[in-house]
Amino acid sequence: MQNFLLEIMSENSTEQDDMLFFNSLKKGEEWAFKKLFDVYYRKMVAYANKYLEDLDLSRSVVQDTFVMLYEKRDEINIHTSFNSHLYQTVRNRCLNIIKRNKMALEHHQHILETKNDFEEQFDNLEYTELENCISKAIESLPPQCKKIFKMNRFDGIGNQNIADELNLSKRTVETQISKALKIIRSELSKAGFSYG
Repeated sequence: MQNFLLEIMSENSTEQDDMLFFNSLKKGEEWAFKKLFDVYYRKMVAYANKYLEDLDLSRSVVQDTFVMLYEKRDEINIHTSFNSHLYQTVRNRCLNIIKRNKMALEHHQHILETKNDFEEQFDNLEYTELENCISKAIESLPPQCKKIFKMNRFDGIGNQNIADELNLSKRTVETQISKALKIIRSELSKAGFSYG
C-alpha cells in the first residue's frame, strides 16, 4: 500500500490522494506526513506570505501548522478536504498574527500617547510646584525687600525709579533685589529645584 501511495503522490495530488495520506498519517505512518509536507510546504508558504508579507514569518507559520497537524493527528477530523483544511488553518493563523500585530501596535501607540500625556502632566505639575515655591519664597521676604522685588520683577519698574518712589538710594534697591533673589534661590534649592 505504501509503495502504491508513493507512486500516486505528486505536486498535483488529488483530494482523494491527500485523504489517503492523511488517513495513513492518523495511523502513525510518518512517511505519509513527510509526503504531505513535501507536497504542501512551498504552496502554503507562498499562500501565507500573501497575508503576512514576511517570508520568514510565513515559513514559521506553515512549519507550526504542520507540527500541530502531526501532534493532533488523532483529534483532527476533516469534513471537507485535506487541501481546504490546510489552507483554512494557515489562513486563520495568518489572520491571528495580523490581528495580534495590530493590537500590539495599537497597545504600543497607546503606551506612547499615555507616556506623552503623563510627561506633559508631570511637566505642568512640576511647573505649578515651581510657581508655588517661588510665590511662597517671595511672600516670606522681609516687607521692604518683598515690595522692591515685586515692583522690579512684576511691575517692570527700573531700579532708579523704585529708589525715587521709595526715597531710597539706587544701591539700596539693588541690594534688596539681590537679597530677594538669594533667598528665593535658597528656597528653590531646599525644595529640590535646580536653577541656572
